Amino acid sequence: MVDEKQKVPARQLLALREFRRLLYLRFSSQWADGLFQTGLAGAVIFNPERGADPLTIATGFATLLLPYSVIGPFAGALLDRWDRRKVLVVASLLRATLILFATIGLLAGVPSGPLFLVSLLVLGATRFMGSGLSAALPHLVPERTLVQANAIAVTLGSVVAVVGGGCAIGLRKVFGEDDFGSGITTSFAIIGTLLAVVFAVRYERGRLGPDEVDEPSGTVVAVARGLVDGAKAAWNAPRVVAGFVALLAHRASQGIALLMAVLLMRYYFTDYGWLKAGLTGLGEIAAFAGAGIFIAGLITPKLVERFGRHAVIIGSLLVVAAAMAGLGLPMVLPTMLGAAFLLFGAGQVIKLCVDAVIQADIGDESIGRVFSLYDTLLNVMQVASIAVAAAIVPANGHSHGLVVATIVLYLIGVVGYVIASRRDHGAHVV
Repeated sequence: MVDEKQKVPARQLLALREFRRLLYLRFSSQWADGLFQTGLAGAVIFNPERGADPLTIATGFATLLLPYSVIGPFAGALLDRWDRRKVLVVASLLRATLILFATIGLLAGVPSGPLFLVSLLVLGATRFMGSGLSAALPHLVPERTLVQANAIAVTLGSVVAVVGGGCAIGLRKVFGEDDFGSGITTSFAIIGTLLAVVFAVRYERGRLGPDEVDEPSGTVVAVARGLVDGAKAAWNAPRVVAGFVALLAHRASQGIALLMAVLLMRYYFTDYGWLKAGLTGLGEIAAFAGAGIFIAGLITPKLVERFGRHAVIIGSLLVVAAAMAGLGLPMVLPTMLGAAFLLFGAGQVIKLCVDAVIQADIGDESIGRVFSLYDTLLNVMQVASIAVAAAIVPANGHSHGLVVATIVLYLIGVVGYVIASRRDHGAHVV
């Protein structure tokens, strides 16, 4: 288990060559992911050649999130069974090929349906990448440094993904916002994906785990058992269960907020001084969200050391609830950016805390399955919340009732987290 009182300077972690290589691998992959997802959003939602209503936007979100739910169980079982280095290489090559197909589809002006299908496959490959990177980390850094190492990797990776999104917005300005320009923009994601291959192949076989394999020979059986074993492993770790509850509440609220933000930027907001609406406005939201995520990475280890993980998670949930009340309800562009900063920043604090708990409390033979179960549950919850919101949200996204719903969900998350935490009879809720 990670002793959070034993901290090491970030520069000492960054001095570990193999950890730096994992960071480069993650940065390449997440830059490509941010660019691809933003390019797709621009192609479908903010493309003058295509229309977009709440249902279309909800379908787009489902396309981005469902691979994490459908592929997640396979990723967990197979990452605890296959050489993770090989998984990272093969998944990257497959993703590059699929991005090429998506690019050709955009250039040819194919309908949104086939684009969504190819994107599902692209993001399915991305799921293997994400799970593999998380499961590999404990093999490359000392156990006592997992909190800081995870904070560095996840936080900087998220910021790089935001940068990738910003690159997509800039490239659309250069090449155009129609299908042709969107296709050229999306093709740049291939560069980051191939760079990830370059970094992955430099690890020795077996270096990223798993150390032990206890999987059955059949893949389907492995997946089914992986789901069950992942759930059992998580259930037997009370701090992990409590963390799941907190993140489920956050992701449900975040899904509603994301759908509203896209609709507001597309149909309701207008330029506000130097602040812009439209796809550029979504870029501004991404920038504020990225800043929140970056700051979260800097302060989370210190917050946990000072107040303990239990208090930090509860406090983060309450901060976002207050932010949605004070900054979300006015529904004007400047306050919306402030709400995004706090929503993503506090959400990242919660995620870093839960990631560290999983890495500390779950054994290496099960960690891939637990991470995949974790991703599956969170993304199913977010897709479900988006679907429900899409059925009732006005076409322009302006709904005070849905903002209130997000506040209520965060408060439910606080209560649920406290109740779930009581299962931890170890008397050291940290």
